[in-house]
Amino acid sequence: MRAAVVTEFGTPPTCREFAEPQPTSTDEVLVDVVAAGLHPRVRSQADGSHYTEKGELPLVPGIDGVGRCPDGTLRYFVLPDTSMGAMADRTVVDTRRSVVLPEDADPVLVAAGVNPAMSAWIALRRRIEFAAGQDVLVLGATGNAGRLAIQVAKHLGAGRVIAAGRDAGRLAEVPADEALTFDELGKAADVDVVLDYVWGPPTTAALRTIVTERADRGRPLTWVEIGSVAGPTIELPSAALRAARLQLVGSGQGSVPTEDIVTELNALVKEIGTFRIDARTVPLQDVEAAWRNTGGTQRVVVTP
Repeated sequence: MRAAVVTEFGTPPTCREFAEPQPTSTDEVLVDVVAAGLHPRVRSQADGSHYTEKGELPLVPGIDGVGRCPDGTLRYFVLPDTSMGAMADRTVVDTRRSVVLPEDADPVLVAAGVNPAMSAWIALRRRIEFAAGQDVLVLGATGNAGRLAIQVAKHLGAGRVIAAGRDAGRLAEVPADEALTFDELGKAADVDVVLDYVWGPPTTAALRTIVTERADRGRPLTWVEIGSVAGPTIELPSAALRAARLQLVGSGQGSVPTEDIVTELNALVKEIGTFRIDARTVPLQDVEAAWRNTGGTQRVVVTP
């Protein structure tokens, strides 16, 4: 079969022949891959930088996708940490980590949207006690996941959703109640929840600003670290933890049990069509060129 194959970390995969995987348990099934998303998480898998990476090569990237089972059903699946990913003609899926899609589901939309939408969905439903009416700030709101986080927060009942990012032009296009550059975050100091996709130095500065300028420092503030596009670490002043009622939590692979994620998948998949998702398809044979093209805001979906 054909697959996108990484033979050296840090280099794009190329489409080539690869041994077809085989199920090893009664819970597994070999599926024909219909669509697989090229997410930032997939890029970090392929360059060896993700915290779950085991260093195994060769590697077929792809952590989720839509596949057609031998019985004809379509499934959205999430793969375990494996070197046999979704960007191939076929892959092995654990049915316990997948959900059956309705026949009228758009596989490309599902493959493009579930992974980025799931980051905010899981954070708000499984990692914190989120209540309808709370105000949410999304740091890094101009990327795919950030844009969807705005929509997810509204869908789940947020009061006011504020978008924050570096590019004022791109901020003007996001579906938030208010848009702020990082230099303007003092205006968002009284939010209840922060969904943070940036981390690094921008988060260090944002924490200082928001904690310092809160009108009521006793009002709970929950800061959820989801992504780290601006850097893997921050400088956290001790005063930030002492001078405000601040709770810092992370949301990602490992912090939420797999069974909880699958439970939420059923709910999210039913709602994915209500969100605005900008996706484009790329044939598997063109995966190397698509990998090198890092510009644009569209979510790339690889189709065998």
